[in-house]
Parts: sequence; structure tokens; C-alpha cells
Amino acid sequence: MEKIDPKADAKQKTQKHEKKPQERKPAESKPVIDDKGFRQLVRVSGVVLDGNKEIHRVLPIIKGLGYSTTRTMLAKMNVPKDKKLGSLTEAEVENLENNIRDINKTVPVWMTNRRKDIDTGADLHLIGSELDIANREDITRQKKIKSYRGIRHILGQPVRGQRTRTSFRTGTAVGVSRKKAVEAAAAAAKAAPKTDKK
Repeated sequence: MEKIDPKADAKQKTQKHEKKPQERKPAESKPVIDDKGFRQLVRVSGVVLDGNKEIHRVLPIIKGLGYSTTRTMLAKMNVPKDKKLGSLTEAEVENLENNIRDINKTVPVWMTNRRKDIDTGADLHLIGSELDIANREDITRQKKIKSYRGIRHILGQPVRGQRTRTSFRTGTAVGVSRKKAVEAAAAAAKAAPKTDKK
């Protein structure tokens, strides 16, 4: 009679139930440039944009460009706004980047996002990280000169005149403890003069 090893038997059972990891096939990625010269991804002003979308819809993803500035710029460049971004040639993309860089010369003055710059006095239109840096410097300057807006920034309170009675309540809960309210009422009752009724 053969001896059955219980450990070996348990090991065989676990091996039967163990699932072998399946080999995954690499995901099929779309080619960046197809045979017709259409590009799936296009880099414009340091931002990678979807080439399948229309130009006037995809350019506002770049920080500092909006729908109206984009459409005005495309109209001045004589580029159809419904054209797909991926169908632009290298030269057209380079021309687009140059126009974005000098957008304050393309769009009207009232459309620019930094009029009468405090350092230069010129009407500028900032894009991307330049816009973030300028905003940060403005807030730092307001804090430094202790203007009303600067003080509100320091306190972490709303800057643009919002009401603060119900909103922006930070820190501990606002309210009155019941125990303190009862004690205050009792103290007020003691302090009040008693009147004799006849």
C-alpha cells in the first residue's frame, strides 16, 4: 500500500486552482502621423493637443486663449475655424505658434488679458506659464504694499467683495455652546432687579 503525503496532496490541489497569469497583448496605439500626413497629436505653444478636433475648439485649451480670441486670431490669419488641427502642415503650425506668441498685435486691445502692464505700461496678452507667473507677482505685490486686496489674500478671505456671513467659514465651528448660553441666562436673571408685586 502506497503512503500518501498530505502536504504533497494539498500542494497538488492548490496548483490545480491557481490561475496562471495571462500574457497581455500590447495595446494597439494609433500612429502619430498617418499616410495622408494627418497627425493625431499636435504640439502648439508647449501644449499637446488632439489633432482630430477643430482648431477653434481645441486652441482654447491653451491657458490664456479663449473662444473669442481664438476665433478673432484665426479670422485674421484666414484659416477656416472648422479645419482639423491635425491636417495643418508643419509650416502652418509654426505660423499659428508665431501668431499666438504675438496675439496682442492680432486681436483688438480690449481683448488682451493684461492691459497697461505695471512694469512696461504696454497692452500685453500672456499665455501659459507667463500668465501664472504674472498673477503670482501681482498678488505678492498687493500683499507687500498691504492693500485691501493684499490683506484679504493674507487672511485667506474672499477678495472680490463676497459676503462672508455664511460662506468662506473656515476653522472651528461657529455657534454658541448650550451650557454657556444657560449660564449667561442665569447670570442675567440674577443681575436683573426684582420688582415686588402687590
